[in-house]
Amino acid sequence: MIRAPGPEASVKGFTLIELLTVIGIISLLAVIAVPIWRKAQTAALAVQSSNNLRQLATANLAYAAENGRFVPAADRQNLRRWHGARPSISAPFDPAKGFLADYLGNSRRVTPCPLMNRLLDKSSRSFEDGSGGFGYNSVYLGGMRDSITDKDGVYVSAPVTRITRPAQTVMFTTTAYAQADGVQEYPFCEPPYWDFGYGPVDYRPSPSVHFRVDGMALVAWCDGHVSRESPQGRDVGYNPHGGDAKKALLGWFGSDKDNGYWNPER
Repeated sequence: MIRAPGPEASVKGFTLIELLTVIGIISLLAVIAVPIWRKAQTAALAVQSSNNLRQLATANLAYAAENGRFVPAADRQNLRRWHGARPSISAPFDPAKGFLADYLGNSRRVTPCPLMNRLLDKSSRSFEDGSGGFGYNSVYLGGMRDSITDKDGVYVSAPVTRITRPAQTVMFTTTAYAQADGVQEYPFCEPPYWDFGYGPVDYRPSPSVHFRVDGMALVAWCDGHVSRESPQGRDVGYNPHGGDAKKALLGWFGSDKDNGYWNPER
């Protein structure tokens, strides 16, 4: 004889309290997991950015090996830069026509910093697109300190022989420029003080070294190695475009004396 199942054989469901408890635990785990995931993602992007910066330094070292000088920073007419060129001041930059383009692989372009890409408002334009969130030591390596140009109006860059301490001389860093509505690309890592060929003067440019990697900047040195550097507290100077450089994590690292790591002749 088959007996019908009694009440004790029925399937017991979750109570409302149990469901709320499970939902609460899942929500708590999500709250804990999201910052961890974001931190892991930032760390991965920082590694990618370091690799891109290292490749950029390698390209400039290849240029220097072939030409005896580092890549020029710009020309006097502001039409050509290390990272791109334009036919006129009002025209957009073509990032495949910079002085370093022949050494940047098939794309002829700077591979951008992915951390910088997350900060940029794609509806707005930078002064000169194409530097990828990296800036060149234009004053001491790119020839803009001495203001000597060749027959084509291009600044004569520093010879390799000038760099006596390559592991302690800045080549590129992560950079940005503070605007009133955020940051934009900026192709030069400005030194702590202006230098117009007679040594550092007593006033600063608006800073462009960007400490966007967990409060640190990525730096490529003249021997090709890449490091992370912490900011040193100091006055960040005047910004003529309404930006807050300190809030935007812009500043300098190392010593101010004789423009520190920027100046190979310090």
